[in-house]
Amino acid sequence: MKPLFLNPPTFEDFDGGAGARYQASREVTSFWYPVWLCYPAGMIEGSRVVDAPVQRLTLEECLSIAKEYDMVVMYTSTPTLKLDIETARRIKAEKPETVTVLAGPHVTMLPEESLRQANGAVDIVCRGEFDHTAVDIAAGKPWESIDGISFLRDGEVVHTTDRPLPTDLDALPFTSQVYARDLPVDDYIIPHVKNPYVSIYTSRGCPAKCIFCLWPHTYSGRQIRTRSAESVYREMLWIKENLPQVRDVIFDDDTFSADRHHARSVAEKIAPLGMSWVINARANCDFETLKIMRDAGLHHVIVGYETGSDEILLNIKKGVTRERAIQFTRDCKKLGITIHGAFIVGLPGETRETVKQTIEYAKMLDLESIQVSLPSPYPGTEFHRQCVENGWLVSNAYIDDTGHQMCVVSYPHLSNEEIFKAVELFYSKFYFRPKYIMRSIGKMIVDGEERRKLLKEGKQYFEYMRRRKQVTS
Repeated sequence: MKPLFLNPPTFEDFDGGAGARYQASREVTSFWYPVWLCYPAGMIEGSRVVDAPVQRLTLEECLSIAKEYDMVVMYTSTPTLKLDIETARRIKAEKPETVTVLAGPHVTMLPEESLRQANGAVDIVCRGEFDHTAVDIAAGKPWESIDGISFLRDGEVVHTTDRPLPTDLDALPFTSQVYARDLPVDDYIIPHVKNPYVSIYTSRGCPAKCIFCLWPHTYSGRQIRTRSAESVYREMLWIKENLPQVRDVIFDDDTFSADRHHARSVAEKIAPLGMSWVINARANCDFETLKIMRDAGLHHVIVGYETGSDEILLNIKKGVTRERAIQFTRDCKKLGITIHGAFIVGLPGETRETVKQTIEYAKMLDLESIQVSLPSPYPGTEFHRQCVENGWLVSNAYIDDTGHQMCVVSYPHLSNEEIFKAVELFYSKFYFRPKYIMRSIGKMIVDGEERRKLLKEGKQYFEYMRRRKQVTS
C-alpha cells in the first residue's frame, strides 16, 4: 500500500504534531516537527508526510490528498483523539477502502477503548514505537502476523504480540531527509532557538522517573537506546550540505545529556562541522560535559526545572534538587549557554505558597526564556494513576475548543481554576520585571532581527492571554 502520514488539521497555530510531547496552542507560535511520522515515511517508497497545521491545509484539502493513498497513518494524543477519529471517519467516507491507522502514547495505553470509541473509523491501532509496524502494514502483511497492533474483528479486539523496541537506531532513516522532501522547513519555528531549525533524535528512552513525563511511561521506555556518533555526524553533515538555511539543530531526545558518554562522543564527533545546536538537558549535567558540548557548538539548552519546591521535586521523582539545578544554571551562564526553562504549576503538593516560591525561584534563576504549563496527567503515566486514585482528575478536556491548555487537576486545597490563573501570574511576574525588560530593549536596540522577533512574539503573547482570559470569563 502507498501510505500517507498525516498530522491532521486541528486549531490555528496548534502544536500537536508527532514530535510535541504536550499538545496545545502555545503562548507564542511554535511548531515541532512530526518526527515519529517521518521515520516510517522514510522507509516506505511512495509515502508522503503532510503536516496540516504548519502547511495551513484545511480538512477538505487533506481529504483530497488522502484519496491518492491506500493507507493513512495519524499520530494521535489524549487532547486530539476525538478530532483525529473524526478525520479518520471523513477519510473513510471519501474512500471506504482506505486503511486508517492511529499511533501514539494514548492509543498505546488504551487500544481497545480507542478502537471502540472510533466505532469503525479506525482500522488499526499501533502500540508503542511504530517505525517497523507501519512498514509491515504498508507491505500488506496479514494483520494477525504484524507485531504491535490492535484491531477489531467480528466485534472483538485482537491484540497481536507486543513489538520489541528497535535497538539499532542507526538503521533508521534520517528524518531530516524526509523534512526536506515533504515539509516546508522554513515554516517550522521555536521562539527561543535560531530559525529555521530542524529537530532530530540521537537516542530514544529516558532513565529518569518523573511521574508526569509522557514518552518514557507510555512509549519509549526507560532504557536509553542511542545512535552512534558516526550516524549523528552523517545526518548533521547532510543537513549542513542540503539545508543551508537551517541555523539550529535541536537534539530533541528526552534527555540528550542522560548518557554522558554518548553526549560527549556526539559532541566531539560533530565539532569539526561548526554547526549550532540545542539539546534537552536535565539540570544535573556536569560542568565538564557542558563545556565539551559548548566547544562543539551547543549554545542553548531546554531544561525542565518544574518547581522551586524541593518537596514537590520529591513528589514527582524528579531526581534533581533545587540546589543542584541552581548550580547547573550557574555553570551554563559561566559557559555562555542560554537556557529555556520549563515549569509546571499544579503538580502534587502544590499550594499557593509553593506557586509564589517557584515564581521567585524562576526570577532568581533569570533564564533567557520560560514556559509555564498546566499539569497534564496523560493516561499511562504515574501522575494519571495518582490523579484517578485520589480524585484529583476533574475533567477529560485537556484543551478548550480553540486548542488552548485547560487544567484538569484540582486539589482540596487548590482548585483547578486557581492553578489555571497562576500561569498568567507566573508569566507576568517573570517577563515584566525591569531587569528582563531592559535586557530585551538592549537586544532590540543593537539587533534589528531581534527587535522584529521580540515585537512579533510580544503581540502573539498578549493575544494568547486575551483569548485565555475568555475561557474563564
